[in-house]
Amino acid sequence: MKFQAQFEQWVPIPLEQVFLFFANPDNLPRLMPPGTTTIRELKLVPPPAIEDVGSRGLAGVGSEINTEVRPVPWLPFRTKWVALITEYEWNHHFADTQKQGPFRSFHHRHEFAAETRGAITGTRVRDRIEYELGFGLLGDLAQKLFVTTQLRRTFEYRQAVLETLLTCRMQ
Repeated sequence: MKFQAQFEQWVPIPLEQVFLFFANPDNLPRLMPPGTTTIRELKLVPPPAIEDVGSRGLAGVGSEINTEVRPVPWLPFRTKWVALITEYEWNHHFADTQKQGPFRSFHHRHEFAAETRGAITGTRVRDRIEYELGFGLLGDLAQKLFVTTQLRRTFEYRQAVLETLLTCRMQ
């Protein structure tokens, strides 16, 4: 059975800076709860260079991000997760698909849009996730017992730290 999740956040930071931060996979562990994600290898295919920005360190279509994750924070085991960047549109969105990992399938689309709130122009960050656990009834039970909760907690953590991470990066 396929499941979907969506998370959204607004930050008072310009779109270009937010997109650059997310498109650089070195920032991934900083966006995840401590101790849950380690990058093991990056095979970067740079996106087309953008004038005045370039593309060094950014993950364009065809990039592979090889990580080691702790899928259940309170258990000591880790698993390999390889994400493949399958879509990339500058300052709009990029998407990754699980090439290898704990899910039967996992597709994550990161979307960005400039949005003004009050007198402040910032960025709306939206994440759309579609995944399938597999494992039949056992997977359905895992979904109910902890996958939904763990996914929500991961994004709650990111939402709590994102503005600080972006602000520190600008200074």
